[in-house]
Amino acid sequence: MNGALENLTIGTFAKAAGVNVETIRFYQHKGLLPTPEKPPGGIRRYGSAAVARVKFVKSAQRLGFSLDEIGQLLMLDDGTHCSEAAELATQRLGDVRARLADLNRIESVLSKLVTECHAHQGKVSCPVIAALRGC
Repeated sequence: MNGALENLTIGTFAKAAGVNVETIRFYQHKGLLPTPEKPPGGIRRYGSAAVARVKFVKSAQRLGFSLDEIGQLLMLDDGTHCSEAAELATQRLGDVRARLADLNRIESVLSKLVTECHAHQGKVSCPVIAALRGC
C-alpha cells in the first residue's frame, strides 16, 4: 500500500479499516490487534498491516468465526498451517449446517401455519396462536 497508509492515527486507521475506533480498541484488548508503542509526547500510529489485519478479522466474523477462533486463525497466518485452518473452518461449517437444518425446520412449520391460518379465516381459533400456546 502507499506511504499514506503507514502513518495513520487511530481515527484514520479505523476509517481505512471500515470500523469505528471502539472496535480497534476492543480488538487490541482481545489480543487480535497489537497496540503500537506511543512515542513520548506523541500519538500511536498504525500502518497498512494493521488495516489488513482488521479486515481479516471482519471477514472471519462475517463467516461466523468467534473472536477466539479468529485469534487462532491469526496465529496460523504464516501459510504453513492450512490443515489446522481447515479444521477450524470444518467446525464452523458443521455449525452452519446445523443452523440451516434448524432454519429449514422453522420455515416448514411457519409455512404450514400460515397456510392453515389463511384457510382458517373467520373461525374461532387461529392456528398460529394455537401452535404457540402448545395446542
